[in-house]
Amino acid sequence: MLITFFQVVPFFVVIAVGYGAGKTGFFPPEATAWLTKFVFYFALSAMLFGFAASMSLSDIFEPRAAMAYLWGCGVIYLIALGVAFIRLRPLTESVMEAHTAVIGNTGFLGVPMLVMILGAEAAGTVLLVLSIDLIVFSSLLTIIITLAREGRISPALPKVIVVGLLKNPMVVAMAAGLLWSATGVPLPTPIAATMTLLGAAATPGALFAIGATLTQSRAERLTVAGWLSFAKLVLHPLAVGGAALFIFRVEPFAAGVLISAAALPVAGNVYILAQHYGVAVARVSAAILISTGLSVLTLPLILARFTG
Repeated sequence: MLITFFQVVPFFVVIAVGYGAGKTGFFPPEATAWLTKFVFYFALSAMLFGFAASMSLSDIFEPRAAMAYLWGCGVIYLIALGVAFIRLRPLTESVMEAHTAVIGNTGFLGVPMLVMILGAEAAGTVLLVLSIDLIVFSSLLTIIITLAREGRISPALPKVIVVGLLKNPMVVAMAAGLLWSATGVPLPTPIAATMTLLGAAATPGALFAIGATLTQSRAERLTVAGWLSFAKLVLHPLAVGGAALFIFRVEPFAAGVLISAAALPVAGNVYILAQHYGVAVARVSAAILISTGLSVLTLPLILARFTG
């Protein structure tokens, strides 16, 4: 446990450095926005492309692992929806809370940290989790909120979803990498070197950006945010672990990666979606702040127990 804790701590130290830079004004919100864009569109995309280009689709999409993760997410999603309905929240707020309870910071934190700690063999499972989060649950959120507000599914909705996915550089990078891998042609040395060079900036850049972005979060609606953080950091990995280990019998190492990915704190892009739809912004913001702070303690426990 102590060894795992010391492996995880440096990642959160960089987050803390970013938070300090943002909090003191040394790194203003404008700088944070541009750093986030650099990581999102260039560094992290290069890292994802490099991973995917060295894999086949079967390396990423393992049916039992996918079903286990979907099953675990579905259970927590329904629980969070139920808790929100008990509190008499409208459907739009309820589904945003459910989304918050199951979407972890896989892109900016999970990909660099889990692959670095667990090794390159964890990359396929981490990319599977990222793909499900981006494609399945982001689409589900859009569909439910649109249905709740308009009372019907617009014929234009599929196009909106597809365009949204095509505008996401992480989705495009993974798809492009897999397409290249399917050709069977190794990446030319200059391209591979460029992806490696850019990708190397993803880990420190993403972690610093997470910290700087957290300064824009507010500790409001603490009761609900605390519940959502508990659901994300504790219930979500438990549900995914139960599904992976006992229902779908996922291979132990892959199951450990799934559980570790499920234990990640709430993703920053959930706040962007909350702002976009104007739904539960304060709750989501606080959940991101609380879950990120607590995950420095919970993540080492999960990693030590299920991947050690």
